[in-house]
Amino acid sequence: MSASLKSSMPGNRDPFAAFMCDETALDVLRPVVIELGWQPEKCNKGGLRNAIQSLSVSASPNILMVDLSESGDPLNDINALAEVCEPGTVVIAVGQVNDVRLYRDLLASGIHDYLLKPLSAAVLRDSLNAAQAVFMAPRGGEGEQAQRHISTAVVGTRGGVGASTIATSLAWMYAEKHMPTALLDLDVHFGTGALTLDLEPGRGLTDAIDNPSRIDGLFIERAMIRANDNLAILSAEAPINSPLMTDGSAFLQLQEEFRHAFEMTLVDMPRNMLINFPHLLNDVNVVTLVTEMTLASARDTIRILSWLKTNAAHAAPVIVANKVQPGAAEISKADFEASIERKIDISIPYDQKAAANAAKLGKTFVDANGSSKATAAISQLSARIIGLGDEDSEDAVHVSGGKKSLLGSFDIKSLLAKKDKGQVEEA
Repeated sequence: MSASLKSSMPGNRDPFAAFMCDETALDVLRPVVIELGWQPEKCNKGGLRNAIQSLSVSASPNILMVDLSESGDPLNDINALAEVCEPGTVVIAVGQVNDVRLYRDLLASGIHDYLLKPLSAAVLRDSLNAAQAVFMAPRGGEGEQAQRHISTAVVGTRGGVGASTIATSLAWMYAEKHMPTALLDLDVHFGTGALTLDLEPGRGLTDAIDNPSRIDGLFIERAMIRANDNLAILSAEAPINSPLMTDGSAFLQLQEEFRHAFEMTLVDMPRNMLINFPHLLNDVNVVTLVTEMTLASARDTIRILSWLKTNAAHAAPVIVANKVQPGAAEISKADFEASIERKIDISIPYDQKAAANAAKLGKTFVDANGSSKATAAISQLSARIIGLGDEDSEDAVHVSGGKKSLLGSFDIKSLLAKKDKGQVEEA
């Protein structure tokens, strides 16, 4: 409760609003409000219930005054107010009950002050000035060194390469290391993040897309689904007849809130999101590019690496070859690396039995298969992401290469020839 009312997210809101039960109190309040340079029209008739109704459909003011005179249970009603009141709002309560215990309980719940009726102009002026000083004061942590936060986007070069499996596994691993972790599944219609963790996705992500202005610390707390104490997920299963209608501002705001609330952010990002919303990578430290040892994946790895170099040069790419089966790949590792002009950073062996086991248990791959070789490879990947995320952007590993054509560096004919030759030799 107190965190909801006292947290720091001022934003662009009205400086003041009041909800008073009687005209007598309003007549005393309005001249003081005008004196402080605020709009008297923001002094509304109606008490706490009216305030809750109004703030559920509009942004909270910086300073809010509510009348508890008609409230039968002030503490419960104040808690209901906190559900719709945006973080950062300073709340002043007004009432008729002169009870020290009530006064202390209200202050403990996050209220800034409690004023008794009948109101006087002097008392109102002092209380509002003090509330303004509290609102304008530096919030906790400002001016201090910002806490570490690492953000990585997991992108699959093709559908079905296992990017979502790796994203959920990484999120679970970081949470197990006691790092507060957020998993954002941006496949709004077909995402599997919540399904992998055996959770209902909820409406959090769709609500955020529909109402970006409502995204703040309190929204994050209420909308995200908790997998455990250190892991929260935001995903959706939007109806497939509802197209994604957004300019991407909601996703940016979500990432901003994650930076304040978590130490690690995993973004499961479908590759089409790179095209539609390139700004989503503005604050991403590491791009984990998941691929397979196929011609199509090699081609798209080249294209995405080139795109990253132009549009997200600050982000360090990590190439992850998933579902690796020695002797069964379309392209050898050497040919693949020659095509993309860089080394594969992590190779994860194919383990169909382990994947099926995880699905049956409703767990992430690494949680269900602790001793698997694939789990060991994902653990190496998690450490590499942490290492790159901690480095300065200038020292991060970037895509190498000059101005050569993409197709010039990707000799499909020679690879196909090698593939055909290998098939002939096997025959």
